Amino acid sequence: MADRPAFVYVIYIKSTAEAVWHALTDAAVTAEYWGHSNVSDWQPGSRWEHQRTDGTRIADVVGTVVEASPPTRLVTTWAAPDATGPSAVSRVTFDLKAYGEIVRLTVIHDDLADEAEREAAAGGWAAVLSNLKSLIETGSPLPQEPWLMP
Repeated sequence: MADRPAFVYVIYIKSTAEAVWHALTDAAVTAEYWGHSNVSDWQPGSRWEHQRTDGTRIADVVGTVVEASPPTRLVTTWAAPDATGPSAVSRVTFDLKAYGEIVRLTVIHDDLADEAEREAAAGGWAAVLSNLKSLIETGSPLPQEPWLMP
């Protein structure tokens, strides 16, 4: 919906598109830099879950894979597990563009409910994608979880 807020974040990573795609879709790798495992078979129409890594495997976010074109584009819906109605569902698009030895990763989180949700998305995506970049480029995520920084 055009009248709902969106957030766009662009980051450049020294890597290949295949490696960034793997980091976005492999549950064990997402657990390293996100604090959650993103679990799915990543086929269009399949469910995906953002599961806690504390042993409970509780899904804090769920959705459906809308589009998957490895290693260049992934689109999912994004909602709380108890969300009801289309207004409670947003959409996340990951666009990967290789250029020499770098990848431009553009994340678009749109159809957000309101400005407060857009603000939360802005802080969350900046932290997660910085941690992703650190993991891919150095082999280790940041030394502290950036989303916990006051």
